[in-house]
Amino acid sequence: QVQPVESGGGLVQAGGSLKLSCAAIKRVFTTYTVAWFRQAPGKEREFVATITRRGFATDYADAVKGRFTISRDNAVNTVYLQMNNLKPADTAVYYCAAGPNFSRTAGTYTDWGQGTQVTVST
Repeated sequence: QVQPVESGGGLVQAGGSLKLSCAAIKRVFTTYTVAWFRQAPGKEREFVATITRRGFATDYADAVKGRFTISRDNAVNTVYLQMNNLKPADTAVYYCAAGPNFSRTAGTYTDWGQGTQVTVST
């Protein structure tokens, strides 16, 4: 277990930006594929973005393509999610997850953070 911890959530108006961070103390975090998922009240958990362990490949959900960017800095055990042009539909708890495979499927990830709330107002 690498115990990722999310931060950077908050309240922002539609069209604004936020940058989320997912950090882990354990150095082994740098060897994992990392993904962001989100879950809004009454909805199932949804894939957002994922990045390979070196950061050379990424994948995004259609709903966020062109607006969100996932990146990582392994020197500081941190993965980021830059979110631009936010929409009310982006409102959710955002979770960081680490796992062994490059995947859009939540069940393939083994280590999850506790989440950070993102609220986008109209």
